[in-house]
Amino acid sequence: MNQPAMNERSIGEATRGGGLLVVAQWEAKEGQADTIAGILRDFLPAAQSEPGVKLFLISRATDDPAQFLFYELFRDEAAFKAHQESAHFKAHIAGQALPLLAKRERKQYALM
Repeated sequence: MNQPAMNERSIGEATRGGGLLVVAQWEAKEGQADTIAGILRDFLPAAQSEPGVKLFLISRATDDPAQFLFYELFRDEAAFKAHQESAHFKAHIAGQALPLLAKRERKQYALM
């Protein structure tokens, strides 16, 4: 995903004050990886621009292009909920990408 990661913010700025970290791993169904990559390229700028998002990165495995990794840092739980309720999440992720996945795992962490 070749989009700017943080709109010129530093890691220090993004992590200041803590937050809710969400790490997700996706595996595309056979033959769907490039379609998912295109959906994510369209989705990423809107996700990175949300007011409660401190950092939002999506990467694709170099050794297995069907594997995607999300590293998302939200201000708090309310910001994460707002992200999931956004029009771009519903359209791109829930509406287009999720049906193309063979596997989806997600964990939440509190910053130390």
